[in-house]
Amino acid sequence: MSKELFAQRLKLAMEQSGQKQVDLVQAAAGRGIKLGKSHISQYVNGKTMPRQEILRFLASALQVEEAWLKGEETQSQPQKEKNTGGITMREFKKSSKLNHVLYDVRGPVVDEAARMEEAGTQILKLNIGNPAPFGFHAPDEVIYDMRRQLTECEGYSDAKGLFSARKAIMQYAQLKHIPNVSMEDIYTGNGVSELINLCMSALLDSGDEILIPSPDYPLWTACATLAGGTAVHYVCDEQAEWYPDMDDIKKKITDHTKAIVLINPNNPTGALYPKEVLEQIVEIAREHQLIIFSDEIYDRLVMDGAEHVSVASLAPDLFCVTFSGLSKSHMIAGYRIGWMILSGNKAMAKDYIEGLKMLSNMRLCSNVPAQSIVQTALGGYQSVENYIKPGGRIYEQRELVYNMMTSIPGVTAVKPKAAFYMFPKLDQNKFHITDDEKFALDLLRDKKILLIHGGGFHWQQPDHFRVVYLPRMEVLKEAVEKIGDFLSYYHQ
Repeated sequence: MSKELFAQRLKLAMEQSGQKQVDLVQAAAGRGIKLGKSHISQYVNGKTMPRQEILRFLASALQVEEAWLKGEETQSQPQKEKNTGGITMREFKKSSKLNHVLYDVRGPVVDEAARMEEAGTQILKLNIGNPAPFGFHAPDEVIYDMRRQLTECEGYSDAKGLFSARKAIMQYAQLKHIPNVSMEDIYTGNGVSELINLCMSALLDSGDEILIPSPDYPLWTACATLAGGTAVHYVCDEQAEWYPDMDDIKKKITDHTKAIVLINPNNPTGALYPKEVLEQIVEIAREHQLIIFSDEIYDRLVMDGAEHVSVASLAPDLFCVTFSGLSKSHMIAGYRIGWMILSGNKAMAKDYIEGLKMLSNMRLCSNVPAQSIVQTALGGYQSVENYIKPGGRIYEQRELVYNMMTSIPGVTAVKPKAAFYMFPKLDQNKFHITDDEKFALDLLRDKKILLIHGGGFHWQQPDHFRVVYLPRMEVLKEAVEKIGDFLSYYHQ
């Protein structure tokens, strides 16, 4: 696309939407995107072109099609009506609430992979943490118990979940030293994803802010945005084992900040936060009376003899919501069973809890057959431990990917301590990378390998990507060799 055509269409879109440069700068800041007025001036004057992430933002903020803004369509503005045989056809657009919602874990790069698959191309998918396709299976006991209970799971359960499931989760919370938890404080959900959406919808109004890590699991930002709130991203420091930057958190708290989100163990970095780091976050939350939301879905996938600490165990005086489930630890992502635990100072969130109950009741209940095996899954022998010790698949696959990936010239990485993700860094100068989504698309088209670029996790620089190390050793070895070969000649 030419700079001149892009500049013309950008100015036209700004005029039609009634937005000035300062409006776009403020909108970008609200989404945690670094965009200065000088940058927009250069775009408007046809001097420079924005990178893909900024282009996507501009199209969204100005409510125009990205392709039109890039000059790939001939009409002067996005076509709103089509004439079919003299009758004007009505078109239905997506809600404007989705304009700032991003979920690239299943986004444009994945769409291109699907198109290639439909054409007959085999794609190696390292983009999503879905254990089943890679030969990980649920414990036999879980399958047996679900089959035996199916006839008892034909009706709705209580909105919060089956008694047996919530009792087992409450006992699990006790083992994690989470304080002040009763049966009434436990909600089951169709995976943690549903509960994140429910929590954000019940809490946030327009103008409310919530602190979310960068990089993040993008559903958190998407749900906060869809609920009408503003996701403010605090930086996790790659030079410090990907731990949250406390100074950055403190700088980003305002009078509008309601809560802080932790993802521990972290997706996409594989970081595990030690007690000392969690205590610092609790102290900040305590000073500003923030709710703590802690996504701990990978808490049973911790390696190297490390211990996972639930942040709620350190904050009995604060209101905390802790999320976990069986999708990853028991390799049953498709069953859709997760939960959230309300703990600590519930008096400060009395009205919010009423909102949670209301939304929970509205969806009737979560998947009852999946709830029926929670007690079995959480009790007794934990087969996941076989995977995460030396000799186990996840442990050995992590070792292979880390060692091979960091041996590629221009690639560095922090070794993950938990989960099954790594977030390598590319040398921008070596590869001349300015658009990480383009990098992911180029790799896909050239080597038939599907990865998610760092921007898909709200990482601001175009220099990272996430690798899922679930495939078997021989597949991973071939995949990383192909990535290394690709990077031996790749420049943007």
